[in-house]
Amino acid sequence: MDSRKLVQTLGQTLAPDTAKIKAATATLKSDFYPLPESLSVLLQLLVSDQGEPLRQLAATQARALIPRHWKSLPEDQRPQIRQHVLQKTLGEEQQLLRHSAARVITAIAKSDLEDGQWPDLFDTLIQAANSQTPRHRAVGTYVLFTTIEAFGEDMAAKIPQMLQVFSKTIRDTQSAEVKINSMLGVSRIAILLDGDDDEEVLKTVQDLIPHMVDILKQAVDAEDEDRTNQCFEVFQTLVGCDSVVLNKHFGNLLHFMINIAADSETEEDARTQALSFLINAVRFRKLKVQGLKIGEHLTLKALEIVPELGDLDLNDEEVTTARSALMLIDVLADSLPPSQVVVPLLHNLGPYVNSPDPDRRKAGVLALGTVVEGAPDFINTQLHEILPLVLRLFDDGDDNVRRAALDTIMRLAEDLAEEVGKQHAKLIPALVKHLDTAMHKLAGADDKQNLDTIKACCNAIDALGDGLDSEVITGYLPELFPRLSQLFTCPDLKTKAAAIGALGAMAESAEEGFAPYFEQAMNALASYVRIKDSEEELDLRCTTCDAMGAIALAVGAEPFQKYVRPLMEATEEGLHLDHPKLRETSFLFWGNMAKVYKNEFKPFLEGVVKAIFESLESAESDLDVELGEEAADLVGKEVIIGGKKVKVSAISDDDLVGADEIEDLDAMGDDDDDSDWGDLQTITAVAQEKEIAVEVVGDILTHVTSHYVPYIEKTVEIVLSLTEHSYEGVRRAAISTLYRLYAAVWGLQPEGSQNWKPGLPLQQKPKDEVSKLGEIIATATLALWDEEEDRATVTEINRNLAATLKLTGPSIIASPSHMKPLSEVILDILNKKHACQLDMGPLDSSNDALDPDPGFVESSEYDWMVIDTAFDIVAALAQALGPTFAEFYKVIEKPILRFASSSEAYERSTAVGVMAECIRGMGEAVTPYTFPLFKILMHRLQDEDAGTKSNAAFAVGLLILNSKDEKEIGKHFNTVLARLEPLMQTDEARMKDNAAGCVGRMIKGYQEKMPLRMVVPALVAVLPLGEDWEENAPVWDAVVHL
Repeated sequence: MDSRKLVQTLGQTLAPDTAKIKAATATLKSDFYPLPESLSVLLQLLVSDQGEPLRQLAATQARALIPRHWKSLPEDQRPQIRQHVLQKTLGEEQQLLRHSAARVITAIAKSDLEDGQWPDLFDTLIQAANSQTPRHRAVGTYVLFTTIEAFGEDMAAKIPQMLQVFSKTIRDTQSAEVKINSMLGVSRIAILLDGDDDEEVLKTVQDLIPHMVDILKQAVDAEDEDRTNQCFEVFQTLVGCDSVVLNKHFGNLLHFMINIAADSETEEDARTQALSFLINAVRFRKLKVQGLKIGEHLTLKALEIVPELGDLDLNDEEVTTARSALMLIDVLADSLPPSQVVVPLLHNLGPYVNSPDPDRRKAGVLALGTVVEGAPDFINTQLHEILPLVLRLFDDGDDNVRRAALDTIMRLAEDLAEEVGKQHAKLIPALVKHLDTAMHKLAGADDKQNLDTIKACCNAIDALGDGLDSEVITGYLPELFPRLSQLFTCPDLKTKAAAIGALGAMAESAEEGFAPYFEQAMNALASYVRIKDSEEELDLRCTTCDAMGAIALAVGAEPFQKYVRPLMEATEEGLHLDHPKLRETSFLFWGNMAKVYKNEFKPFLEGVVKAIFESLESAESDLDVELGEEAADLVGKEVIIGGKKVKVSAISDDDLVGADEIEDLDAMGDDDDDSDWGDLQTITAVAQEKEIAVEVVGDILTHVTSHYVPYIEKTVEIVLSLTEHSYEGVRRAAISTLYRLYAAVWGLQPEGSQNWKPGLPLQQKPKDEVSKLGEIIATATLALWDEEEDRATVTEINRNLAATLKLTGPSIIASPSHMKPLSEVILDILNKKHACQLDMGPLDSSNDALDPDPGFVESSEYDWMVIDTAFDIVAALAQALGPTFAEFYKVIEKPILRFASSSEAYERSTAVGVMAECIRGMGEAVTPYTFPLFKILMHRLQDEDAGTKSNAAFAVGLLILNSKDEKEIGKHFNTVLARLEPLMQTDEARMKDNAAGCVGRMIKGYQEKMPLRMVVPALVAVLPLGEDWEENAPVWDAVVHL
């Protein structure tokens, strides 16, 4: 091989000429790099006296070739090459070149050490790291870092010695680079640690954290961007390590980071990175953050930052300090209980929303909107104060404040549609007013401000649609329809799409009330069903098809009939236009057609099922990813990235890049090669498509059940495999569709087979094929449920299992092997110890302040949904098992009693309601539990919370009626009557109805103990019961009984 020509060709890639670079790169790949000698030449060039750019390029190319060619070099030459590279690197003055050469050393070491070669490397590196020469220390510490990075647990035996070195070099007084390298090395060691590791090693790492904080502070104060970024990278790594690593300093670290973020004199990049750390810390360590009670401090500090948003566009995705602060508030509201985030935010909102500074008013209303999704139930309790405030700011004199208030209205409507919808008389006119103003002022397609306002108004109307009754929304159609129709001709396609989306939402809510506008709407939308000349046109096509599906649901089968076939053809075409969202839209439209036409959808069923199955079965390993030498162990295997299976291929010539890519490649190395994965994020669209597709399968089989029978077996096979998908959205949709399938198949049985009786073993067995399907689904549920870490997926499992038990009885859990694991999962959830409820990593029982027992801490609203739906299962089990539920109640009695004694009203109310369902299900079998139940229920009859009192009245009545412990009941009889009396006069939370029902049950069970002359007139006086109709039954039973 002509080595001079290789060097010459390599040098040509440095020329400022794209054509020459491409030609030279092609020559290198075809003529030189396939030959082992090319590696030798590149390594010689690296240690030569050539110019820095050429040597830098040689280092990056050699590193990529080492796994392929190093062992092909003559064995007697390799020791000399190693020595030359190491010595040259130790003497290198330029940091970028030092780092690239250091990674060459690591690549050689990775190849050699596997074969027992280069045994003295580690000692040499330790010696270099302890050298009196700063440059040697920099190289030694950096290569130690890259070696740990490359070898991982294989370096475990060397960790104590390396920590001894890093403990010294992290305090280096001459070189900031040495300190940073030491931090990087320690962070890599931390990744390998867990709570069971050597205590001395763990203590050493923990003791180094304050030094790392000092180094970060120095870098931030010096405005050294590169070193600041490296330090933050280290702390992001540490927050993802085992919790024991940071526990000791966690609280101080949170305070340090929020102070950096709040300091307006600090560089913006450092502030956003500090906020990014806090966001991840809250996500991964929410129990520790909650235990420290620092949520309020973080929330209010973040709120102080938000006014810096100024005139920045709300929809702009650029990362800024103010946007990051809003994101932190969002994550805090999602992860922590309202008392630590939303309550202090509301208490401190006044100075912001009432400020003369529009930036502060805007900040206040934006922060308010940001916390809605994380705590909708609590926000709902404050809506009577929040909505007037938001509407006032919606009429603010500043455009930015009005736009922010509009954004908050939209968020409120999205998460609290029904409650916000009750205020339609104030909201709709306000939205129309601002929509009219913006449309009147609109000065063309470049008038961004007014276009944004129009889109936001349309989006708010869209969100409000879900919470309005058909009569209400029909009343607004005469003024809304003309305005939205006018926007269909707007030249801005995104504005047009917002108006069409709002129209679809209104149509779906209006139902038959939309009929007068039906033909006009369809004619106006028809021209957008086939557009496909740009990405924006395809987006508009998606919105149009979604709106037409909603219109079909509104007007029904007969009026929509003539549009069905053309739209089915258009949506089928949409599958082939290389637009993921349009594929999802096609599936969703088909699902809506199945809902509208039910069994009349049969002519389309075969083609629809075929297309959806093709999507669900589409190979997710058709993407070969080259991840470089760090992925050598994965070559030929499949990994999961972004919800898709990806095949990892060996290094190819494409890894060998031109000079214009040198800096990016070295930066990639310094960033732990994370950038190798960044470009793969777009493939999540495939997983998202599968999520929608499997949901639509559920819609179709539910509404076209009798004609779907031929596809059931294949559906089970495909959907069952998706319960193990890496993307939680697919798992969630798959489990839901399986339960919908079970309900559909259950409904196909003869009516006699559907009439189940409570209890196990089964007294009324379903047909064999139904039993088999139930066994399959229950087994899949238990396999996923126990270890699932995604809260929403666990919540979805809970909801589906509870609904299925109520519909089909105990058949789905009839196998003797199911009850024990089922009870264990429910118990874990009620004790807040399920995988989805814990911080990442184990709890550290040595620090109660940081790791409180999760069973005794207040829940965030999202966390509570997991528990609330688990209680739904408990109630459904009581109904399905009947008297045999008494054995299960033994298992869950303690957590139910604990929740019934909670300091949180919603927890008490829910637990008492579940107690009532348990009593009703058990019947006489409740007798052994009479004493503890009466003890807690008598307290709850005097609860400060109306809902809890009401549920307690319901539960007490059931307990008195069902329990045979007459002695215990007799002790409380008169007290119960006394505590029911004020409830009979209260029209809040169904108290009157439940109290009356309780009295009715008491009369039926113990007529002789009742003071009938006093009770009966009071009971008759509250009839008929108007809120809880079911409670009329025990009242009239009592009357008939008398």
